[in-house]
Amino acid sequence: MIKRIGYTVCWLIVITMIVLFGAASYFYNLAINRSDEAIKLYGTEEAVKAVSALEEEQERLQELTSWTESQDFEEVEIESDDGLTLSAVYLKNDAPIGKTVILAHGYKGSNEQLPEVTRYYYDKGYDILKPDARGHGKSEGDYIGMGWDDRNDMRKWIDYLIEEKNEKAIFLHGFSMGASTVLMTSGEDLPDQVKGIIADSGYTSVEEEMAHQLKHLYNLPSFPLIDITSKVTESKAGYSFDEASALNQVKKKKDDLPLFIIHGDKDELVPSEMAQRLYENAAGMRELWIIPGVGHTQGFLDEGEEYKRRLNGFIEEAMKQ
Repeated sequence: MIKRIGYTVCWLIVITMIVLFGAASYFYNLAINRSDEAIKLYGTEEAVKAVSALEEEQERLQELTSWTESQDFEEVEIESDDGLTLSAVYLKNDAPIGKTVILAHGYKGSNEQLPEVTRYYYDKGYDILKPDARGHGKSEGDYIGMGWDDRNDMRKWIDYLIEEKNEKAIFLHGFSMGASTVLMTSGEDLPDQVKGIIADSGYTSVEEEMAHQLKHLYNLPSFPLIDITSKVTESKAGYSFDEASALNQVKKKKDDLPLFIIHGDKDELVPSEMAQRLYENAAGMRELWIIPGVGHTQGFLDEGEEYKRRLNGFIEEAMKQ
């Protein structure tokens, strides 16, 4: 009888582990493995509504599209530390002011995103680099780095701008996953040419963001599925969810490297409390703006004038360092 119970328990454990690893592989393929298919994320409804509202403004949208198509974007490439060909577009300003911005797009995006922000910076006189993150757009890569491996890629792009384009004052401005990318980059040994970092709607860590999505989409606890999915990711992509932490990276940021954290208080995709914790844990110079009534990455569109005013003020102060 005891032996039979023991066999039953063993089989239940085996079956449970098979189910859990199967589920973890499913979530890896859904969230981390490269795919051109859009996936459902909790909190994207407001962003979709905002895009739809923008699209209804046909005249303004057409004018923005015409402007974008008329610009002389140069396609450029670098090689990542692990041998991938990474792609970006570079726009040299006709009336440069000696500043450059690297714009980092969000999850499942590409360098075609952020046309409004691109035009804003160009009109201000900036040179602009817009990379495709690894696993996105024209960049190689079989998996999505979620900002972690991308921090090393960002460092390579910074070196490219310094060595190939002779850029002397570089700002990093990221949105959503791109925000977490620049936050994770902040903890690396960056050259003096990097003058400041702007992170709009970034998450604290891949582990916490995955747990947030799992809870609200599937009503499931993070343990043990997130832990097992992290192990699957580590074996296939080379990084774990817990090490991919913007929270830990901002603690290592140089004291004299200014950081501007922006977040909407109605963000359901990435909770705004993450921005608060990032600010509290960041070393040295930093600034926080929680925008009332604004959803995920919608600050630039919904509160454009105030966004630009604060952004300009941050950059002016950063250039004094």
